[in-house]
Amino acid sequence: MTATTHPSSLAALSEAGVSIWLDDLSRERLRSGTLERDIDVSAIVGVTTNPSIFAAAVAGSDQYDAQIADLAARGVGVDEAVRMITTADVREACDVLRPVYEATDGVDGRVSIEVDPRFARDTDATIAEAKQLWWLVDRPNAMIKIPATVEGLPAITHALALGISVNVTLIFSLERYRDVVDAFLAGLEQARENGHDLSRIGSVASFFISRVDAEVDGRLDAIGPDSPARGTAALANARLAFEHHEQVLASDRWTALAEAGAHPQRPLWASTSVKDDAYADTLYVDELVTPGTVNTMPQATIDAFADHGVVPAGRAEGAGEWDTVRGSYDKARADFARLADAGVDMDDVTQQLEVEGIQKFVDSWQDLLATVKKQKGD
Repeated sequence: MTATTHPSSLAALSEAGVSIWLDDLSRERLRSGTLERDIDVSAIVGVTTNPSIFAAAVAGSDQYDAQIADLAARGVGVDEAVRMITTADVREACDVLRPVYEATDGVDGRVSIEVDPRFARDTDATIAEAKQLWWLVDRPNAMIKIPATVEGLPAITHALALGISVNVTLIFSLERYRDVVDAFLAGLEQARENGHDLSRIGSVASFFISRVDAEVDGRLDAIGPDSPARGTAALANARLAFEHHEQVLASDRWTALAEAGAHPQRPLWASTSVKDDAYADTLYVDELVTPGTVNTMPQATIDAFADHGVVPAGRAEGAGEWDTVRGSYDKARADFARLADAGVDMDDVTQQLEVEGIQKFVDSWQDLLATVKKQKGD
C-alpha cells in the first residue's frame, strides 16, 4: 500500500480526530482494488455494511455468480448461502484493512457485519448469530453489528464478554444510548473477568443522524410552515449523546477499564447523507467534528466532502481548534426545548424511527434472500 496525499478536506477531518469509515462494500469494490485505493486516497480507515448495502451489491454484480453456483451445487439453503456470501466479502475487506488495524492498535481498520435483522427482537438468536458471524469471518478487526433494541442490549453485553467486537447500530434516542453505554461497560467488565485482552475488543455506538431530521422536519411541516426548528433535531441529539460520552470517560467505572487496556466505545455518526435538498450535502459531517468519533459515509458523501467539505474552527465556547461538538451542549438543550414547545415528542419520534429502521433492514434482507434464491435457481 503506497502512501499518497489525501484531498485536503478529508485529511483535515482525519487530523481533527474523526475516523472516516466507508458505508459501503461490494465484491466489485474489493476485486477492482477500489477499497485499497480509498484507503490511500480518501483517508478511509474502516468499513460498515448493512442488509441494504449487500442487497444492492449482489443484485448489481455478476461477481457473486460463481460462489452462488457452488453453493447451489452443494444444496446450501438460501439463509446459509447469504451468510457465506456476506462473510466472504467482510473477511476480504478485513484483510485489506488489516494494516490500518495494526497501525492504530486496533482502534480503526474495522469492518462491520450485521446480524440477521429478523432477530432484532430475539436476544438468544442475536447472540447465537453474533457468535456465528464472528467465527465465520475469523478476523480480529471484524465488528458484529447488533441493534440497540431492548432485546439487543443483553446481547451486546454477552458478545463483548466473549471477546467479540461490537458495532451497536440503530441508536436514535439519548435514553437508549445511555443503555447502550451501560451494556458496553458491563460487557467489558465481564470480558475482563473472563480473562480477555480488553485492548483487542473494539466497539462503536452508531447514532443515526439524518433520519431524525427527516422525521422531525416532517412533523414540524405538518404543524406549520417554515418552522425555525427545522434541521436542528439531529445535531442536537448527536451532540447531547457526545456529552454523555464525555461524562462516561470521566467516570471511575471507565477509568478502571481503561487501566486494564480498554479502548473507549466511540460514538459513530451514521446515516450522514442528507435527506433534504435544502441542507448542505456535507451538513452532518461539517457539524459533527470532534476528536474520538467516527463518521461513516456513503461514497457520495465522501466525494462531496472531498470536493467542498469544511472542517471549521470551533465556534462553540470551550471547543477546540477543529471542534463543532464540544461546548455546544447548552444550545442543543435549547434546540430540544424549542422542539418540545413546537409540539414535537422526541420520545415518539425515536421509537417510530427504531421500528421503521428495523423494518427497512428486514425488507432489504428479504430482497437479498430473494436475489440469492433466484440466482441459485431455487
